Amino acid sequence: MKKYSQVPPFLIARATRLVITGRVHFPKDQIGAIIKENEDFIVFRKVVLDPQGSQPIIPRAIFKVYFHFARFSLDANKKLSLIPIPFIIAQPGFISKTWLFGRDTGMFQGKYEWANLEDAEHYWSSFPLKLMKSRAEENTLKHEIIKINDEETE
Repeated sequence: MKKYSQVPPFLIARATRLVITGRVHFPKDQIGAIIKENEDFIVFRKVVLDPQGSQPIIPRAIFKVYFHFARFSLDANKKLSLIPIPFIIAQPGFISKTWLFGRDTGMFQGKYEWANLEDAEHYWSSFPLKLMKSRAEENTLKHEIIKINDEETE
């Protein structure tokens, strides 16, 4: 699998190409939906990247990250979370990201779909995650990676 540079100018250039070619979409159909986990999480944004070439349409891995932001209000952080989108969509194997927040706790969750487990694992040390980690409140950051087997997607 071809890997891409994590240098921000390269990521911006790749993201720009993805947008210009019409591969980036922000579906609104799930906005406001409630996802029940250990608490009720509310969807406030989603971005989807159309597959290209041999990239699977069906994700093979899910990466979830949970945290509280160290500063600013919930509304301010929703707006600030727009900034890393170009860096996120430019990651190898990226399929989609859903942004959520805990209704009762204000805990943020990012749910990412990946073309394969390797790219999901690599995301933990990526440039956009480094940005997010620097804004997370101490001791609130956790993540999990879930491999999706072929038989689970059929």
